[in-house]
Amino acid sequence: MTDAQRAAVQELERGPRGRLNPRGPNALLLRSPGLMVHTQKVGEYLRYRSVLPRKLTEFGIMVTARRWNAQLEWLSHAPLALQAGLDPSIADDLLHGRRPQAMDADEAAVYQFCAELHDTQGVSDATFKTVADRFGEQGVIDLIALTGYYTMLAMLLNVAQEPLPDNAAPPLPALK
Repeated sequence: MTDAQRAAVQELERGPRGRLNPRGPNALLLRSPGLMVHTQKVGEYLRYRSVLPRKLTEFGIMVTARRWNAQLEWLSHAPLALQAGLDPSIADDLLHGRRPQAMDADEAAVYQFCAELHDTQGVSDATFKTVADRFGEQGVIDLIALTGYYTMLAMLLNVAQEPLPDNAAPPLPALK
């Protein structure tokens, strides 16, 4: 590693992640250590300090992972969403490319916002209002940033063809 890469890893390891995952997006981003330092801080904020509850943060990441067929992202975040209280039937519907049926109002708002943003590169006034009414304007911005950040990571992981740990089978089936 270069001095810049070592410094970037030390910066990451001082945060809540605790260590650099050798098979994750930050390890890939080390090829551009300055970018890695800044983007991992964004990720740290979005995962640990956002105004969105943890379950909804992880659910939003799952929606993005499914849209981008990001296998490692799904493998990493689906268990975290379930641990945070997401109903397994919601994860299963999403896994198979279906709009989840068992969502509560908060989950439905996050799903609609993320799905609409991915599909149309924007959101309707009604969708914006629903999220803003539930989570405030900061919640809207945090959700946009979450979707954008995890889209960037999905692109990175997909382009790098990052292998799954322990020769795991890809969790996301191909969608028609």
